[in-house]
Amino acid sequence: MKTLYLLILSLLLPQVAYSQHEHDHNIEKKGLIASEMKSFAKKMTTYNVNPNTLNYDLQYQRMDISLDPAVYNISGSVTSHFKPNQNMSSIYFDLSNVLTVSQVKYHGNNLSFQQLSTKELKIDFPAAIPANTLDSLTINYSGAPSNANSAFFNGNQGGTAVLSTLSEPYGAQDWFPTKQSLNDKIERFDFKITTPSQYNVAANGKLMSETTLPGSKKLTFWRTAYPTAAYLIALSITNFTKLTSTIGNPPFPFVNYVFPSTNADATDMSNIEWTKQVMTTFENYLGPYPFRNEKYGHMEFTWGGGMEHQTMSSMGTWSRGIIAHELAHQWFGDKITCATWNDIWLNEGFATFGEHLANEKLLMSNAQFMNYLLGEKNNITSSPGGSTYVSDAELSSSNRIFSGRLSYAKGGYIVRMLKWILGDTAFYQAVKDYHARPNLAYGYASTADFKASFLQSTGKDFTEFFNDWLYGQGYPTYTIKWRQTGNQILFKAGQTQSHSSVSFFEMPLPIKVNGTGGEVAYFVLNHTANNQGFLETVSFPVASVQFNYEHQILDKNSTVVKDNTLSVSSVEKEEFALYPNPAKNELYLKGIDRSVEYSIHSADGKLIRKDVYQPGKPVGIAELVPGTYIFTVQEKNIKFLKH
Repeated sequence: MKTLYLLILSLLLPQVAYSQHEHDHNIEKKGLIASEMKSFAKKMTTYNVNPNTLNYDLQYQRMDISLDPAVYNISGSVTSHFKPNQNMSSIYFDLSNVLTVSQVKYHGNNLSFQQLSTKELKIDFPAAIPANTLDSLTINYSGAPSNANSAFFNGNQGGTAVLSTLSEPYGAQDWFPTKQSLNDKIERFDFKITTPSQYNVAANGKLMSETTLPGSKKLTFWRTAYPTAAYLIALSITNFTKLTSTIGNPPFPFVNYVFPSTNADATDMSNIEWTKQVMTTFENYLGPYPFRNEKYGHMEFTWGGGMEHQTMSSMGTWSRGIIAHELAHQWFGDKITCATWNDIWLNEGFATFGEHLANEKLLMSNAQFMNYLLGEKNNITSSPGGSTYVSDAELSSSNRIFSGRLSYAKGGYIVRMLKWILGDTAFYQAVKDYHARPNLAYGYASTADFKASFLQSTGKDFTEFFNDWLYGQGYPTYTIKWRQTGNQILFKAGQTQSHSSVSFFEMPLPIKVNGTGGEVAYFVLNHTANNQGFLETVSFPVASVQFNYEHQILDKNSTVVKDNTLSVSSVEKEEFALYPNPAKNELYLKGIDRSVEYSIHSADGKLIRKDVYQPGKPVGIAELVPGTYIFTVQEKNIKFLKH
């Protein structure tokens, strides 16, 4: 299984040398992506929601199980507290039918149940439970979990057995009864794990106790009181070396369960210690660590890469890039989890941006960081198409959901472009606001939720941006022409698109102008139409012009050309714009001083209106339904959004 996934990923991700600080970065990245996608069920009829589990809120689960890392088996019980949202005569849990349920206890009595081929457990109550009544039951089960999704796996390290779990996205049901839909987090979860006494158990939350039992057994009790998605519930068991210190300011526990061989490796231990630096950086830019009342740390496992298990990431390697990636997930993926697997970019794009942030602020010189970004761009633009948003038709493919090029790299670059558009201060404040919103914090969010939060924080509507970059495919290629005349510099910006799904990428274009005496000037060109002209003031002789000088936006094969045929009149003539955009009731045209015919088409090409524009008078659009339209004037097509 592992070899197969890594082979697939080697075809997906070209080798790019980023920096000496990230040795074998791509190999490790492939392992990371393989870890995060490996438990995807091959056949799921309801990818995001099981409709049979929508009638209750799963509030608490207690896992009382026995595990021996040397034996591929699980046995014990899970007690679930739930609250129906309607009268309920039966309840469903997601649970693989490979495991055997022996008993369901309810108020001291046995309940009838059915294990279904749909990986569900159906339990019937003796009488209907009224809505909003907190109730509970206990499921006793045992067996060797299915290894089809590799959500539950054992092996060895240093000659000692090790057992671990990794459930993203649909593997939790392979080893315990739960509710996997991305709409209900478990408010509190207790692990009570009995093992042979020589082993240590790592898991989510806070270590409550370790108790010696008769027969050379040990009971380990972990508790998390933060809401947790089922796929983020995890444990790992072996003869760990336990390392405990503090992290953050004010400090909270930093807990690491590592293999003895890792504890003896100076480089690995240095990288683990480095986590404290990246935590400080992330808290500064992203906001307070979300689970401060419990801990952050790592538990080692035998799968490559890493997985962002809440409060305790599972690690198969100790590169600083992956340490940063999994830590960023605690904000993006754990505190706020994507509401559907279609929106996996909200998890993986932001975690990849966490790597950007760690590289920029802690690991790389500016030249190295620019080289890293170039590598990311080359990866993203290695194919002309592909949407970062995962369509429903693609949800059956784990390789598509966890695409290194689209969900990770392009998702991360979408975040970088949001930062470029807003500026650092507004962007990072909007990120902090997003995590603080009561309707999103410790819950689930869709792209629409994210967009609404950023609109509330910044006043900017990113609908058009997401239509192009998230739902659309491909990237632009720019031709930037320039000419200096006296203290003015003229620009003309042309664009082509790699994929027909996007007719034009509206973007603020980053321009750096270098003077003959070492002077520098920076411009942002608000590019809203193809072959658009711009006129700027510059106070020194210009030697050269650089476009996208810090890889602020995605592009490929763009060129900058000095063009002595450009004139002020030609640029001014073409420097017109449609505003406001987005608009509610009226549109205005800048730069047109005579009557001219225009047309408005819907996004699918249907003609909505054909009329004559009168200079200085608004174009009324109040009757248009909200959506995206194309305004055509003087052979130029301008997309606009109607609120």
